[in-house]
Amino acid sequence: MTELTELEHTGKAEHELDHTVQSTATLLKASVCAGLLAVVVLISTILPAEYGIDPTGIGKVMGLIPLASAATPVKDTQAAQDLAYQENSVDITVPARTGLEYKFHLVKGDTMRYTWTSTDDELFFDFHGEPEGDTSGYFESYTVSTADNVRGSLTASFNGSHGWYWKNEGLSPIVVTLKTEGRYKIIGIK
Repeated sequence: MTELTELEHTGKAEHELDHTVQSTATLLKASVCAGLLAVVVLISTILPAEYGIDPTGIGKVMGLIPLASAATPVKDTQAAQDLAYQENSVDITVPARTGLEYKFHLVKGDTMRYTWTSTDDELFFDFHGEPEGDTSGYFESYTVSTADNVRGSLTASFNGSHGWYWKNEGLSPIVVTLKTEGRYKIIGIK
């Protein structure tokens, strides 16, 4: 019989580590340092970038002040007045083996409720939005799926066009009946 080593006798494995617990003073020092770093970041970057407040001038040097004006949610009052509450229903024919888009213009913060159904078969769809004035091709998808009916609502997180891309992979046209209500401008088929 072989003799047990000290580690085997005590039940400790060779890979176990002894953990030391930090003292309260060390934890307090680390917390104070973290708090001071947070204040420096708040004053030097967050306030200038988010709110245009730059008490140190560092935000201007780093080019953060223009970010505040771009991020400030200012609702275009003329656009909001043009977008009166409305209810609409439209039948959209999606040809066989083809896709098309149907869009609405929404102002940031406005909500549109919708329901759509398709005849005969399911359609692939991408419900998405594109920011107004964006030239990079960026779009934000809200839902990408395949279905024959969908119901929901959208609160626009930016000014721009919002709507659906439907793709009919079948051999015959499919009619989509789309019902909407809210504050928006109809762009239509794109």
